[in-house]
This record gives sequence, structure tokens and C-alpha cells, in this order.
Amino acid sequence: MKQNQWASRLGFVLATAGAAIGLGNLWKFPYLMGSNGGFFFLIAYLVFIVILGLPVMMLEMSLGRYTGKNPVASYRQIHPKAGIVGVFGVLSAMMILSYYSVIGGWIIKYVISYVTTFQAPADFAAFTSNGPETTLWHFVFMAITVLICLKGVSGIEKASKFMMPTLFILLLVVIVRNVTLPNAGEGLKFIFTPSESSFSLSSISTALGQVFYSLSLCMGITITYGSYLKKGENIPRSCGHVAIMDTTIAVLAGIAIFPAVFSFGLEPGQGPSLIFGTLPKVFSEIAGGSIFAILFFALVLFAAVTSAIALLEVVVSFVVGSMGWSRKKAVLLVGGLIFLLGIPSCLSFGPLADVTLAGYTFFDLVGLLTDNFLLPIGGILMCWFVGWKWNPNILVDEIKDGCPEFKLQKVWVLCIRFLTPILVLIVTISGFINIYQTIVG
Repeated sequence: MKQNQWASRLGFVLATAGAAIGLGNLWKFPYLMGSNGGFFFLIAYLVFIVILGLPVMMLEMSLGRYTGKNPVASYRQIHPKAGIVGVFGVLSAMMILSYYSVIGGWIIKYVISYVTTFQAPADFAAFTSNGPETTLWHFVFMAITVLICLKGVSGIEKASKFMMPTLFILLLVVIVRNVTLPNAGEGLKFIFTPSESSFSLSSISTALGQVFYSLSLCMGITITYGSYLKKGENIPRSCGHVAIMDTTIAVLAGIAIFPAVFSFGLEPGQGPSLIFGTLPKVFSEIAGGSIFAILFFALVLFAAVTSAIALLEVVVSFVVGSMGWSRKKAVLLVGGLIFLLGIPSCLSFGPLADVTLAGYTFFDLVGLLTDNFLLPIGGILMCWFVGWKWNPNILVDEIKDGCPEFKLQKVWVLCIRFLTPILVLIVTISGFINIYQTIVG
């Protein structure tokens, strides 16, 4: 099947960056910085970007362009048994989007609530426990994602070209407002102050895991987007731009959020509830708060949508390439299936709140399976098949098509064969340890 292609390198970079920049960038990364040594954590994160993030991104992007196929077909082309790696990626994309869309629906609810009533829903817990309402907003978010993907690569590219610059501008506006609040400097100190006391081996493992998830590695996204990439494009440079944009947005998000949190003496380590439960209290107390709330939740929505369309595109690419369906049929049926898969996650905060497995609700369990099993195990298998069962120098030649001055080819091959699988194994073991401690604790 002849693939569609990106119309421009800028569109490709913005779409790939949009896939990586998601909800985790807007609260998780800044909080992890603050609670794990501040500037020391940032340095560790940047080191792992270079030795883990960029090598894996380059592998997936070059493999996608080399084969011109979906993730499963790409891996099958290099080894008959390697298709399982692509299967893990496609399953991960489906499962992640099923609960990611639930959160996306919450965001839409907040945007509409602020636009119509100039305030957030009265009670976040009461809202999320309302199964029918959250299911409705989950449907709306999936419908937006499906409509963009129906347009194919051009739709994804046009959406990304609008959403990514707009996200950056909105983020700067919110930063300007929040850094002028009283005691805002305490929030900046929380993020950036070097702290040896809170930086440990655990912090290093956390930085490693954050790189793995922040750049959307092993989800099939970069292979899928790479399959639409024209020959002659500079893959290392494109990967570098994506990593820089992803990290920049994450740091700027911390500058936008945490000065306000500390200005009002709130708890910074609340996870998603920081955005939905705590920040609305901040917006209600500052001048023009409703306007800034609309801007803030709009930028969060853009971040969520760009990631969602990438996840959906992974599955659609697989279905179109493997089953020969038309794009329209694949997008509608896959989108509908993912919507249905997300309903139990919607109900995990209400009617199904007491239905758990080892203490995990359905919402938490889906994230657990993808983050701690499918993605890292898929990453290890990826390095095994590409690095040892195939010839990674074939991808070196693919990278040189557009980057003939690629002088780190031996270092890159060593990373894929040795360093990257070791680092991914550390992520996997850390995930299992966290699961064990949660269950027995």
C-alpha cells in the first residue's frame, strides 16, 4: 500500500512533537523535577534523552521510513517473529487512548464550563463519579480525534500546525500571569533549586522512566509517523527538534503551574487532580481568573488532542495495512471500539469504583498494563530483534539518506545493542517493584 506523506518537514516535526507532548508534560514532569532534586533531576533527564530517547526515536523513525509500513508489518519485514513488538505497540496505543480519552473528556467539560459559566464544575469528585456525563464527554473527545484522523496525514498535519504554536503561545500567556503572583518565586525554587537531599538512585530511575514515556517510545507512533516521511529528510535533526520541544514545553508548564500552586499554599504532588481540582481554586482567586482558566484548559486540550490523534493513527495504520480496509472504515470502527473500551475507565470513578484487581480500578489497571508491561517489554524485544537478529547497519544507511554526515553510527549501534536494552530493563524492574510495593503496602 502506498503511504500518504507529510507535506513539509515542519508539519512532520510538529505532529511528532505533538504526539509526545501530552498531559504528563503539563503536571508530571515539573512535579518530578521538584520532588527529585530540581536541577539535578533535569540534568539526569537530559542525559537520558541523549542516550535513550534519541537512539530509540531514530530507530523507530528510520525503521518506519525504511519499510513504509505500519508497526506490525515493519517488524515482520525485519524478522518473521518480530511482529510481536509491533503488536505490543498497537495494543498499547489502543489501551492508552481508551483511558486518555476519558481525561480528554474531562478537559472539554472544564473548557465549556468556564466558557458558559466562568467557573469550573463545583465538585471534581462528584463530576467524575457521574458515569453517564463522563461517558458523554469521553465520546465528544473521541469524536474530535476521529474527525481529525478521517482527513489522513493532511488532517493530522494541519491540526498540529495550528495546535502546537497555539499551545506555546497560550502557555506563555499563563506564565506571564502566574509568575507575577505573590510568592510565585517559591514555585520556581521548587522546580529548579538543586537539592542533593532529594536526589537519589530512585530519582535517576524516575528520570529514566520519564524519558521513556514522555517521548512516547515503543508505542508505534514514531514508526507510523516515520512511514509517512519522505526520503532525504534528516532524521537525527528531526528527532533532536522533537526532544527539544518536548522538554521545553514540560519545563514551561512547570513555570506556568507551580508558581500559582505555591502562591496559594497548595499541595504540588496531587497528580491529575492538581489540574482539575486545585488549579480552578487558584483561578477563582485571581483577577481575570476565568479568562486565564479558559486559556489554560484550552492549551491542555490541544496537548491532549495531538497525542490522541497519534495514538489513533497507530491503530488505524495497522488496520488499513493489514486488513485492506478503507481509511474511513478503519477510523470509524477503530475509534468506536476504543470509545467502548474506555467506558469502564469512565465508570471507575463512579459505578465501578469498588471493582478492583489487586487494589487497582479498571482505569488504573489499563495504565499499569501499558506502562509496566507492554511498553518496556516491547522496548527490550525491539532492541533484541533490531540489534541482534537483524542488521542495524541497514538503518544506519537509512539515516544517512538525509544525514550523510552521521558520524555516530557506531555509538548508535552500541546503544541499540547494549545500553538501551539495559536502561529499558531498569525501567521494567522499577515498574514491577512499584507494583509489588503498592500491592503489599
